[in-house]
Amino acid sequence: MTRPADSLIIFIARLALAILFLWGGAMKLLSYAGFVGYLHNKGVPYAAYAAPLAAAIELIGGLALVLGVRTRAVAFLLAVYAVVTAVLGHDFWNMTQASLQQDAVVHFWKNIAIAGGFLLLTVTGAGRASVDALRAPRSSGLLG
Repeated sequence: MTRPADSLIIFIARLALAILFLWGGAMKLLSYAGFVGYLHNKGVPYAAYAAPLAAAIELIGGLALVLGVRTRAVAFLLAVYAVVTAVLGHDFWNMTQASLQQDAVVHFWKNIAIAGGFLLLTVTGAGRASVDALRAPRSSGLLG
């Protein structure tokens, strides 16, 4: 059971993480051809299939975070996604131009930090301000 203040902080964390993914997913759809081209340039296999999958993960995952739906599972999926995108999208070890490499290093570690936030949500759950909390069985009686 979480205290009301804890639930508020968890809700704010869910919103902060969700905004990033909702915005990212929307931008991927709005510049879809460019995103597919980016994936091709990065050597992502099956870029034509990976692009809609990435946009869907970000949009559906972001919405699930806002609402607090299946938060533990969604957060774990998004943690894995953040690590995969760090490795595929910010491969600083393959870059030779110093300024590009420095930028990629920052983005790589930001993705890893975001994954850490998702892993915390995997452990804490959504808190009281969520669909998950509404669906949880309520204890009643003297022993509950």
